Amino acid sequence: MEDLLHDWTGAPVAGMPEKIHVGTSAVVFDEHGRLLLQQREDNRHWAMPGGRLDPGEDLQTCAVREVFEETGLRVRVKRLVGLYSNPREFSIARYPDGTITQTVNACFECEIVGGTLTISHESVAIGFYELGALPVPLLLTHKIRIADALQRQNTPFVR
Repeated sequence: MEDLLHDWTGAPVAGMPEKIHVGTSAVVFDEHGRLLLQQREDNRHWAMPGGRLDPGEDLQTCAVREVFEETGLRVRVKRLVGLYSNPREFSIARYPDGTITQTVNACFECEIVGGTLTISHESVAIGFYELGALPVPLLLTHKIRIADALQRQNTPFVR
């Protein structure tokens, strides 16, 4: 079936998403060039920190807040990696309550400015990982964003 969509884990999704969410994700490297990832509590996949935009909030503030809430680290935005919304590139999320959403995501590269790495209630594990040895399973849409971030383009990707 040519029109079959897949969610961020690669699982097939019948039909179109029910809602659209706007959110952010953050590519965060430590001083050794390792990437910050968390293993999500809801689907046990590894992912970069990120989440939904709150009412009255801008995208950069959302990214900074989500990193802090999910990891305990304080960051500042360095650059916009890209904007992601293509449902054919795994921008569909399926949540434990059965909700299926399409996400419009702004992915930022951020640098650490403080805080202490701490696991949150949204994760079962968290840490920094070598780029050649990222943990699996990794959300498919995050694989795309990580690859884009590593290209270090001057202009953001739009996918």
